[in-house]
Amino acid sequence: MTGAKITAIGTYVPAKRLTNADLEQMVDTDNEWIVGRTGIRERRISRQDEYTSDLCVSAVQDLMKRYGKNVEDVDMVLVATSTPDFSFPSVASLIQDRLNIPQTAGAIDLSAACAGFVYALHTAHSYVASGMHRKVLVIGADTISKITDYTDRSTCILFGDGAGAVLVESDKQSTGFLGFQLASDGSGAHHVYRTGLAHTVNNIELVDTQMLVQNGREVFRWAVRTVPLGVQQLLEKAEVGLEQVDWFIPHSANMRMIEPICERMNYPMEQVLHSLVNFGNTSAATIPLALDLGIREGKVKNGHKILMYGFGAGLTQAGQLVELNLDEQVGEPTLL
Repeated sequence: MTGAKITAIGTYVPAKRLTNADLEQMVDTDNEWIVGRTGIRERRISRQDEYTSDLCVSAVQDLMKRYGKNVEDVDMVLVATSTPDFSFPSVASLIQDRLNIPQTAGAIDLSAACAGFVYALHTAHSYVASGMHRKVLVIGADTISKITDYTDRSTCILFGDGAGAVLVESDKQSTGFLGFQLASDGSGAHHVYRTGLAHTVNNIELVDTQMLVQNGREVFRWAVRTVPLGVQQLLEKAEVGLEQVDWFIPHSANMRMIEPICERMNYPMEQVLHSLVNFGNTSAATIPLALDLGIREGKVKNGHKILMYGFGAGLTQAGQLVELNLDEQVGEPTLL
């Protein structure tokens, strides 16, 4: 097995802000209700002509600027997204071309909704650890605003757009990947969906709006019940105690989910990183955004053990425990 580590990170969010005050003018809601139920104060919204691939390119450019990296020797591109520019071609193929990544590199999109970035990270580690690849670009990005129904106050208050990118590179000395956990429960597929070619799942007729549909109550119950168990299983396999985890980064769905999950785990909220206050639920981008916010604020440092845990539509879960060992930054990050 070959060692692997995350060497660089970059992020991007669109310029347009959608505040709670803005939403008060659109649906029957108010700032106090939104903050109390979700913890979200604003979210970023992509322009009409700005798509997931555009966010990805900007996130990678931020990575390259900050860490002095080039991507001309990347041999695999993985993009986790639920909102690709097209059904096909893949966002990863568009990224390969726009960033002048060699045509000999692999390029695929990965669909695991809000668990997508962690699934992609796990996949990148597998590729590098096997020796088949040496330098993998992993991106979690979504433009959920483009599939959000802004007449539905239960969902439109949650979602925003964003992207986060990391490089996973081979390391002969050691590995930064300490453990993982994957899970899926397709019997709950009808709780979060967007219709496509099919309009039924599990023999249940779906609401065909072409927009995101979510049963928030059922997703809440499932996540609060199963995520703590998944974390426990991951740590047992890695032979690491929860007290050794410096930072926990759950998917930033909303604070009313994160708080009971951490309470059941008996994990202090002071050591939880999230990106929801100013960016909302950005699906596959929430975890890299939260990690990068911690780095930008000087909280997260090399040597820290970080437990990332995504969960969402599918119903899917993915956890990854890493020990951070980023390269030294050589440039200032792009302002978020």
